[in-house]
Amino acid sequence: MTTPEMTIGDTNMALKGQMDGLFLKKRLFNFGLPALVLLYLTYVFFAFDVPGLWAKASMDNARTLVSDIYSYKTHVTRDNRSGDVSVAIEGERKGEYPAGEGPAWVEFGETTVVDLEDGYEVRFGPETVEFDIPGYGLIRATPDRRKGIQAELPSEVVPDWINVSKNRMAVKTPNGRLTVTRNRAEVFRYFTGWELFFFTLDSPYYGQGPAELLSRAIAGESGAIWQDFWTNKMWRHQDVAWAIGETLLMAFLGTFGAAMIALPLAFLGTRNFMPIRLIRMVTRRFFDFVRGVDSLIWTVVLARAFGPGPLTGALAILITDTGTFGKIFSEALENVDGKQIEGVASTGAKPIQRYRFGVIPQITPVLLSQVLYFLESNTRSATIIGAITGGGIGLLLTQAIITQKDWEEVSYYIVLIILMVMFMDWFSGWLRKRLIQGDGDGH
Repeated sequence: MTTPEMTIGDTNMALKGQMDGLFLKKRLFNFGLPALVLLYLTYVFFAFDVPGLWAKASMDNARTLVSDIYSYKTHVTRDNRSGDVSVAIEGERKGEYPAGEGPAWVEFGETTVVDLEDGYEVRFGPETVEFDIPGYGLIRATPDRRKGIQAELPSEVVPDWINVSKNRMAVKTPNGRLTVTRNRAEVFRYFTGWELFFFTLDSPYYGQGPAELLSRAIAGESGAIWQDFWTNKMWRHQDVAWAIGETLLMAFLGTFGAAMIALPLAFLGTRNFMPIRLIRMVTRRFFDFVRGVDSLIWTVVLARAFGPGPLTGALAILITDTGTFGKIFSEALENVDGKQIEGVASTGAKPIQRYRFGVIPQITPVLLSQVLYFLESNTRSATIIGAITGGGIGLLLTQAIITQKDWEEVSYYIVLIILMVMFMDWFSGWLRKRLIQGDGDGH
C-alpha cells in the first residue's frame, strides 16, 4: 500500500534525478563547446598549413613594403652600354631629373660619386662599379655583356645582405641599395615622405615652401599653382578625383535605382496587398534569384555583355540590391497598420491614394534607413566592382598593385577610399537624421 511519505520521497528522488541531469548537461555544454572550438581551430591551423605559410613569409619583403608606404626612393642609374647616368624619383620618366642634373648627394663626372652618407659611397667608373661600406670594405663589380658580373669582395665569406651571381649582384645596406646587372648599375636611396606629391620636377613651384607659394598666389599666380598641382603627372590628382566621383556615382545610381524598382515590386510579394498566391510566389523567388547572385558575379556577366565602365558597375549594384530591397520592403509592407489604411479609405480615397497616404508614410522611415545604409555600404562595394569593370578608384588601386608600383601610391589610394567611406558614413547619418527624425526643431 502506498503511503504519503513514500509518494513524497519518490517525487523528491525524481526531482533530484532531473536536477542532476540538468547540471550534467550544463557542465557538458560549458566544457564541451570550448573543446569543440579548440578542436576546430586546431584542424584549421593544420588544414590551411599555417606553419608552412609562416615559413614562407619574408620579413625583409614585409619591411620593404612598409617602408614603401611612407617613403620614396631615388634611383641613380648608370647604363653600362653607353655610360650615361640618370637620376629619377621612383625610377619613373615623369620624375626624371634633366640630363646631368640631380640631387646634391650625386656628383657627376667621369666617375660619378653617389654619397649615401655615414661613409657609404658608390662610384660609377668608366669600367667598374665600387661600393665603399664602412666596417666591411670595398666591393668592386665589373659588368661584362659576355662574361657577366665579375665581383670582387673583401672577404671570401659572403654576408647575407650581399647576393652575387653571374648575372646580378645586389647589396643591401641601411643607407641604400646597389644592384648591378650586365646592362646597368642602379643605386636606390630611401627618403621619408611622398616626393613630387604637389609638384613635379619640371614645375617652377617644385621645392618651394608654403610661405613662398602663398606669396606667389597672392601675387596672382594662384591659378598656375593650382593647375600644376591638379595636373601632376606623377600623382594624377585630376584622374584620382574623377575616379572617386565615378565610384560615388556607381553607388548612388545602383542604390537609388534599386530602391525605385524594388518598391512597386514589393507590393506584389506581400499577403496583405497581393491576394493572388502565384504572383506572390513568383515575385519572392525573383527577389531570391537576383540577390542570391553576388554583385561581383553580376559585374563579370554584365561586363561581358555591355563592356567595361562605371555604368556596368552601377547595374550590378542595382540588380543585387533590387532583390535585397524587395525582401526588406515587402516585410515592412506586411507589418503596416491596417487601421490607418481604413482611416484613409473612409474619406473616400481611391486605392492609389490609400497607398500614398495610408501605407507609404508608415514604411518611409524603414525605407530611408535601409536605403541610406546600403548607399554607405555600396560605396565600399563600388571600389571592388570598379576594379573589375574598369572604373572608379578601384581601377587605379588595382593598377598600382598589379604594376608593382611603389606602395606609397597604393597607400594614397587606400587613404582616399577610407576618407570617402567615412564621408559617406557621416553624410548618410546626417541625411537620415534630417529626413527621418526632422531638423531638430520639431519640423
